[in-house]
Amino acid sequence: MKKQPIHSQGKAAASGRSIRQTRDDQGERGLRKNAGRYAVSEAPQHGPAVVSETQRPYSTAAPARVVSTKEAGNIVHCLVHAAPEKAVVEHTPAQLIRSLKLGLPVQELDDLRSSLDVSMERLVPMLGISKATLHRRMATGRLDLPESDRVVRFARLVGRAVSVMESLENARRWLTSPQVGLGGAVPLEYAETEVGAREVENLLGRIEYGVYA
Repeated sequence: MKKQPIHSQGKAAASGRSIRQTRDDQGERGLRKNAGRYAVSEAPQHGPAVVSETQRPYSTAAPARVVSTKEAGNIVHCLVHAAPEKAVVEHTPAQLIRSLKLGLPVQELDDLRSSLDVSMERLVPMLGISKATLHRRMATGRLDLPESDRVVRFARLVGRAVSVMESLENARRWLTSPQVGLGGAVPLEYAETEVGAREVENLLGRIEYGVYA
């Protein structure tokens, strides 16, 4: 058999290494290109990598949720003017809780004042907000959680009164006038606490069903 010259054997070996290197490079690029679709199992010490098709892993962490302006705003207007069943659809309890934790915009407080047609000086003490606190809230643009909760409580009460009294004007008059069913107390002032607000709602319920007029 005719032997190849040494320099020819070296070229052939180099050519073989070049071909293998090219194939290896192409394989690595292919794996990187399909990293989202394929996973490479751990290869044995002396053998090729084994490629199997798998699902791309997904993170189990929930994405951060951004509260939209629509969700965090117009709550008072909806609770006062919308029918009770529509108000529930527009703002579910879960949405209300998120909005309260975020803090209602100060505009919601002004919407409540407008709905009741009372001065801000009369309204804010019933909500437990001092003048100094009101100025700070107007500067920041948002109420805190307890203040937001009381604004929603009053808005629900106004909406309930509108439903029973059949007009916003009648509801305003009733809420700002002394009521025998509350021992002569004014409903809005009586509703400064959660317990008082429930008593006002109970009284409205009795009026609605003709138990008390």
